[in-house]
Amino acid sequence: MLRIMDARTGEPALAAPVRRGLTRVEAHASGYGAASLRVLLVADLLVRALELGGTPAWLLLTGDRDQAELRAGATALGMHPFEDGRDLAAGVGEAQVLHVVSAYAPSPDDGVRIAVAPAEGDLSGAPTRGAATDADPAVLRLALLSAPRTEPLRLDATALAEAHDTLARWRRAVADWARQPSRPVPESLRGRLRTAWEDDLDVPEVLRVLRWVRDAGPELPAGARFETYAYADRLLGLELTHDLGAPA
Repeated sequence: MLRIMDARTGEPALAAPVRRGLTRVEAHASGYGAASLRVLLVADLLVRALELGGTPAWLLLTGDRDQAELRAGATALGMHPFEDGRDLAAGVGEAQVLHVVSAYAPSPDDGVRIAVAPAEGDLSGAPTRGAATDADPAVLRLALLSAPRTEPLRLDATALAEAHDTLARWRRAVADWARQPSRPVPESLRGRLRTAWEDDLDVPEVLRVLRWVRDAGPELPAGARFETYAYADRLLGLELTHDLGAPA
């Protein structure tokens, strides 16, 4: 069951206190930039984690600047579609409200407040405004995921290069593992992944589990590695099976 730290109270709160009850996830972001995209990405991850647990979620975007650009950026980064936060009157009695906000921004008095630390970096070459580019948006997504959301993040050339190299290695590995017979995700690994993302959405721990899986010894079959990566990617949204069918 997903527990998330409420920045308003300093205590963990259930993201879905009512079993299978609708949860509204509202991202509060204005102005196109790394900080706003990070807020949107945390909201997207919350929806993915809730849906993996069988909880329906309603994803909204609220703000007063660059909303079209932010929606385009969210789409390019593989996020769920955001509805307009001004349409709250169309709600259907959600059981929980999660407000995802910048750490220093105000938020409404209702629901749970999920604070996201600042992020900065030059996004002029990022594939988020509909312009033609050879850049892979999953690289930017991985770079944004690589640090805990409570810590400031800088998207410099080093961070993006590390994300690019990691993504390339993982996709090649997944494509290689897919050539072997499939095996189920070991329950121990499934448990480690779910424990990580259900503990305050600890995505860096999910990434550490995947690194362990890649470097594990021969006792972990290739087919199980493949299924583990595919399972984790339902949360991460990195298209880790992108290279399936590519020449070895």
